[in-house]
Amino acid sequence: MTPAPAAAAVAGKALSYSSDDIKRMLPHRWPMLMIDRAYDVVPGVSGRGIKSVSVNEPFFAGHYPDHSIMPGVMIVEAMAQLVAVVYVAEILENGPGSETASGDGGGNGDASRNVGYLGSISTMKFSRLVVPGDQLTLQATLGQRLGGLRQVKVRASVGSELAAAGTLVVTTGRKG
Repeated sequence: MTPAPAAAAVAGKALSYSSDDIKRMLPHRWPMLMIDRAYDVVPGVSGRGIKSVSVNEPFFAGHYPDHSIMPGVMIVEAMAQLVAVVYVAEILENGPGSETASGDGGGNGDASRNVGYLGSISTMKFSRLVVPGDQLTLQATLGQRLGGLRQVKVRASVGSELAAAGTLVVTTGRKG
């Protein structure tokens, strides 16, 4: 089943995806499904997303019990999941035959099977603690393809304060 974007895919118009749409786009599930909404998605190019940080997140039980801080790796994971939404949106918009590393173009009926893996984290800088009650605004801009890899610029902010920024390299498909 293909997610129904909240905004029409009109030339030059960005798309929005609800949490239910994202569940159909990504293979992740609770507790690892990190993004609540994606918006301003230009398929294959860029997008924005929201991660509402709740004290009920399982990692807060141990990080740290007396001073809850969202682990940096979880912030990076949320940014990487936004990247996956931008990438899968491109496959959904282009339909069967669009480029993936596996060559199936998303034509197998399950767009989430086209989500690749995080290959590297470069120049990531964390500049603000993220705590329960914060709302992370995520940004991702896909860059050049390097064979089966893609470089991506990512940012996470809380309000007007930058929380993290850097570059990720992701695979453009899965094997197996």
